[in-house]
Amino acid sequence: MGVSHLSDGPGTWSRRGVLAALGAVPAAVLTGYGSRADASDAASDATATPATAVTAQSAARTAANSFVGRFTPEAGSTSGVGMPVSVTFTHAVTDRAAVEKAITVTADPQVEVVGHWFGDTRLDFRPEEYWAAGTKITLALRLKDVEGASGVYGTQSKDVTFRIGREQISTVDLAAKTMTVRRDGRTLATYPVSGGNAEHTTWSGIMVISERFEKTRMESSTVGLGDEYDIGDVPHAQRLTTSGTFIHGNYWAASSVFGGGNTTHGCIGLRDAKGGGDTSEPGYAFYKSSMLGDVVVVENSGEDTVDPANGLNGWNMSWANWRAGSAF
Repeated sequence: MGVSHLSDGPGTWSRRGVLAALGAVPAAVLTGYGSRADASDAASDATATPATAVTAQSAARTAANSFVGRFTPEAGSTSGVGMPVSVTFTHAVTDRAAVEKAITVTADPQVEVVGHWFGDTRLDFRPEEYWAAGTKITLALRLKDVEGASGVYGTQSKDVTFRIGREQISTVDLAAKTMTVRRDGRTLATYPVSGGNAEHTTWSGIMVISERFEKTRMESSTVGLGDEYDIGDVPHAQRLTTSGTFIHGNYWAASSVFGGGNTTHGCIGLRDAKGGGDTSEPGYAFYKSSMLGDVVVVENSGEDTVDPANGLNGWNMSWANWRAGSAF
């Protein structure tokens, strides 16, 4: 892809980069996550009613006094068992109860699904445990004419469905420097990895794959590390945090590094080939086995647990604390 974006370099994050990104999480968390929540909603809803029936109040609504919810995952998509339903609003919400009441998430097979607010622009939904493989999920947005803030009204009324695919959970043990991939309860593969070094440790905890790039550019300047590196062709990169943690292929380190030492600046590296075309390499194999919403659990990293709002990582919150973040 060759996409340039806020990211780690060859396994890089900095405290400054993390703090800066966390401050922007509510507004930016859905960018590129497969969500295309419907900038057209405001226009389509505004034109759906004949002009003679449009009230003066409705006609006066503009981008300044209306809002929509941008959702992830994409309508009709299939995701891994860790994918929450995440809605980011285009205007800060002050009446959280009114907005949350207007959004429902239901699952088949049935399971309790609860919302949690991350600031005033982001509302995520999840069950207590990971979704069951094969679950059908329906997001119902009934935001039209809901007053989310004083004089600011929603414009959407629509249903969106998506599915959960197979269960894949990968556990990275940075003491052993290995990653074990389990699919539907069975071990699929074990790969040697390299994680963050002593100065740039990798976040610990449960992380969800939120973006995927066959090839991407990583620059140190995006995480406050000056001009240390600029790698334009990092292969098989999968985002784990908004602040810039990825699990990705690495062709520039010696093969002995993988399984032998934690040498990165915070990312999780797998041996790969330049260009990413060697199907025998772990970086290639793991990327091809993965999908958005898959779970990656990092253990023994020497770092704190990742903030639940830093990416789609609300699974790091207890069920009691998650429920406490609902407006109800």
